[in-house]
Amino acid sequence: TRILGPLDMALHKSNVSCAKLLIQGGANVSGAGPCYNPLVTAAEKGLTEAIKCLLEAGANPNVLDQFGRLPIELAAEYGTREDVEMLFPSTLPISTVTNWSVDGIISHVKMEIKQLEDGNFVTTMVSDLKQQGDDAFKKQDYLNASVFYTQALKMDNFDAKLLSNRSLCWLRMGNGERAFSDAHECTKLCPKWAKAHYRLGAAFMFVK
Repeated sequence: TRILGPLDMALHKSNVSCAKLLIQGGANVSGAGPCYNPLVTAAEKGLTEAIKCLLEAGANPNVLDQFGRLPIELAAEYGTREDVEMLFPSTLPISTVTNWSVDGIISHVKMEIKQLEDGNFVTTMVSDLKQQGDDAFKKQDYLNASVFYTQALKMDNFDAKLLSNRSLCWLRMGNGERAFSDAHECTKLCPKWAKAHYRLGAAFMFVK
């Protein structure tokens, strides 16, 4: 289990004044992997002032969270328009957003939320994406397999099998940190699933 650093803890508790002091004092604004990214946390919690400070300190707005979402997408869902406007200039365009603008991003995220309310749509899409990921994995195309699994996880955050599969992809690509992160989430979702603990052990041995 990873221990959150002071900046991560301050942001998780929405303590913006403490977070700002830590950032000004030279705290690491890059975080430690997809599960512990300060900018992702600030965007998800709608902490406008923290987002501003993190960007000024050099935080990268193009790092995905563990479910394949960018800070700007999280800001559009959980934060304010101001948060999206701050992140927009330094965020690289998202291929699925046809109208690359502040309004376009907000509309796109709202549309995605509406789609996720349709259970049949989600089930079908997740199944299709998982199959594409499995097919890519069989061809040893681990990068594309991880992309398909990430897209599926974006629609279903609680699919332990997808996390397990993506963890193995990261491991095959030599990214132990991400492999460990996914395996750790997998064990939290399914603490009694042997394969989840096997994935965690394999990732741990890789990064050790």
